[in-house]
Amino acid sequence: MPTETSLAARLLQGDKRALARAITLVENDDPRGWELVREVYPHTGRAAVLGLTGAPGAGKSTLISSLTKARRAQDREVAVLSIDPSSPFTKGALLGDRIRLSDHFLDPKVFIRSMANRGALGGLSEATLQAALLMDAAGKDDVFLETVGVGQAEIDIIDHADTVVLVLIPGGGDSIQALKAGVMEIPDIIVVNKADHPMTDTMVREVRSVLSLGEHEKGSWRVPIVKTEAYRDIGTDELIEQLDKHRAYIQAAGQLDERRSRNLRNEVLALTTGRLRRRLDAALEADAGFQELLDQVVRRQLDPASAATRVLERLDSGDLRAP
Repeated sequence: MPTETSLAARLLQGDKRALARAITLVENDDPRGWELVREVYPHTGRAAVLGLTGAPGAGKSTLISSLTKARRAQDREVAVLSIDPSSPFTKGALLGDRIRLSDHFLDPKVFIRSMANRGALGGLSEATLQAALLMDAAGKDDVFLETVGVGQAEIDIIDHADTVVLVLIPGGGDSIQALKAGVMEIPDIIVVNKADHPMTDTMVREVRSVLSLGEHEKGSWRVPIVKTEAYRDIGTDELIEQLDKHRAYIQAAGQLDERRSRNLRNEVLALTTGRLRRRLDAALEADAGFQELLDQVVRRQLDPASAATRVLERLDSGDLRAP
């Protein structure tokens, strides 16, 4: 097995196998992976990170395939990171075959990776931004992040991407879901995919009406609505144009650095929270007093909030320690 130093050098040269190995190390929370990220981190910050989110079946993978084709025609290198639902048994990605991206598997300038969300409620894995940083360090010009299908609360794609695209489809009640504020507040661009549906124009009007209520929150950027038929590559050129316009806008307004600063801050907090949770789980697993505390809650002798307060008190006092 190559040393991690040579792995970093190969990754910086754009070696696809080195990149795949590096993401695996990070995803498995291997200390060698985090050391690798530290080594290549100064070489990041160049890629354009695009986040695509939307309901299951909206055609996100097909749209990414069409976008990849368009970016490759511009001679740009592309990486795709698809966050899939986890198997409750293996914790692996259920949709890891990425069938809809198969046209690009043999392209040496395209890197495609699936990552299980490991139960993350926000639609993204804890290691997502770290994997995106590795793709950036490997010289990719565009990094596409595809989340699992989201609901109202699952919007943490905004903590990972420079530009957020919300993918909707007409019909099937989806337009009603689109009007709910939790998701409608996050996109920089909205795509209505499968636009050959007869309800497309109706949905565009409804979405535009809702957007008009909150456009002041996006400043002078007016969120565009792009109609696409991704499986036929229709509308992709217009979407590419809007992506480039948005990037130019946030760069000119100084918002790109602000977004990335916010994203990295939230990533630090997320990683810290995750590691504290694992340490706490380990400490409680080995603590007999915690089981007694749970038994009191089950017997209705102690309420859950009071039990949590006692756990925190023991943690603060140093009485509770991870083995």
